[in-house]
Amino acid sequence: MAEDDERIVSLDIWRGPVSIEPLEGGITNTNYKVADETGIYVVRLGDDIPVHQVMRFNELAASRAAHAAGISPKVVHAQPGVLVLDFIDSRPYGEEDVRDQANLERIVPLMRACHRNIPKHLRGPALIFWVFHVLRDYAGALADGDSRHLAILPDLLTAADALEAAAGPYEIVFGHNDLLPANILDDGSRLWLVDWDYAGFNSPLFDLGGLASNNGLDEPRERWLLEAYFEAPADDALWRRYQAMKCASLLRETMWSMVSEIHSTLDFDYAAYTAENLARFRAAHADFGQT
Repeated sequence: MAEDDERIVSLDIWRGPVSIEPLEGGITNTNYKVADETGIYVVRLGDDIPVHQVMRFNELAASRAAHAAGISPKVVHAQPGVLVLDFIDSRPYGEEDVRDQANLERIVPLMRACHRNIPKHLRGPALIFWVFHVLRDYAGALADGDSRHLAILPDLLTAADALEAAAGPYEIVFGHNDLLPANILDDGSRLWLVDWDYAGFNSPLFDLGGLASNNGLDEPRERWLLEAYFEAPADDALWRRYQAMKCASLLRETMWSMVSEIHSTLDFDYAAYTAENLARFRAAHADFGQT
């Protein structure tokens, strides 16, 4: 987009000619691959999104801490609405990559590093990402926006309340909270974790459930994931807590998309994304009711 190009070129960090190439796949921000004579970078354009509780000061702090923890690229420049990072020559994962057992075995240490090491480097105010608060706030935003989904909100909120009760007791770590496959990059020798829009303190079960639900893990891989992460057998109590949080993750993705149908200006089929995730939530919630 010409306006974005002008905004990027106007940054005073470049040396020599600048080339700009859109990066596909973003459904919260617009992202570009930008090269000058000093190297190649990713430029993320996006302001605060209060309706999604996205605060850019938090994304910046989490990005810097994640780099210090060795799991995310370096922040090169930041100013309101603009974040510039080193470009990692890599490929983003797809769902089938995450489902591959060998890749899962690489992802678990990455998640542990996120959860345990980022807080050692985090500076300034920090947010908590409490999915059940997010769901209730989304319901308010949908009511305010006269969403086409208003009729099903009472049932969704009733389900959310029950899931909140079932998912405890809670351990708190620093979560990524948006483990879509494309946020995991493979450079051929190691994995990277990127995009910290929704980062904040949370239960580790949210990231574990999100990883599973966003990537279609089957039950044997889910059980392996739990046991590998916690380095202990997954008993019935942990399995039920995990299943509750996985359902909450799917419900959050569903209601995120419902809100985005109203508020987002990006060229993305949010209605189809809502339908896909609502179906996945209902299937997982039905299975949870049988545990």
